[in-house]
Amino acid sequence: MDGAPPLEIHDLTVAYHERPVLWGVDLVVPAGRLVGIVGPNGAGKSTLIKAAMGLLPAASGWVKVFGAPVRQNLRRIGYVPQRESVDWDFPVCVRDVVLMGRYGHVGLMRRPSAQDHAIAQRCMDEVGLLPFADRQIADLSGGQQQRVFLARALAQESDLYFMDEPFSGVDAATESAIIALLQQLKSRGKTILVVHHDLPTAREYFDTLLLLNMRVVAFGPAEEVFTYDLLQKTYGGRLTILSDMADAVSRQSRSP
Repeated sequence: MDGAPPLEIHDLTVAYHERPVLWGVDLVVPAGRLVGIVGPNGAGKSTLIKAAMGLLPAASGWVKVFGAPVRQNLRRIGYVPQRESVDWDFPVCVRDVVLMGRYGHVGLMRRPSAQDHAIAQRCMDEVGLLPFADRQIADLSGGQQQRVFLARALAQESDLYFMDEPFSGVDAATESAIIALLQQLKSRGKTILVVHHDLPTAREYFDTLLLLNMRVVAFGPAEEVFTYDLLQKTYGGRLTILSDMADAVSRQSRSP
């Protein structure tokens, strides 16, 4: 549907073993936003993006991607999973993993074309993995492994991206490369939602923040949402553990 937002969620509730982990989530994400999803452990951050992609069933509510049910627009969605959820011992090379990002375009039963291989090569080059194209993924460092799935997501040539803690366990060089890539995607008009666990860098990395603790606490421009009061509502007493961080946020909130 032309002009529809990339992601629209209404009254979404998700439960594990009849225990709600997300409750009544309402969210509309405009196009071209780089959104950081922030909240304490167990807040439902990963659950939210999995439910938004249709990977988890909803107890109630609905999700639309570009105005249509998710399954009608899977080709427009790219996904970077948590590195810990991937079987890195599976015998496959970097090039083959990145080419998997093209299957939504070519179909599972057809062989990738020369154009698909060229797109995969370009995406590997963008994340600095071209020299490792034929390397087994088990032989890569943690940062390189994370770049493999970033390249696969790029190869999907999607319009909406979900990334689940892409900065977790990576080195400084990879973190800088990921930030540059996210900014590049945003400049192309893509919409990116990123589960992020590092509160001190949230305001720096994202133009929009979603504060989540089972429910949506706040959603909006980072400079408006990243305040001590809203973070306190999100984290509760756990925010006071980060005393230096809490003081810094408080000072930012009071600054003009």
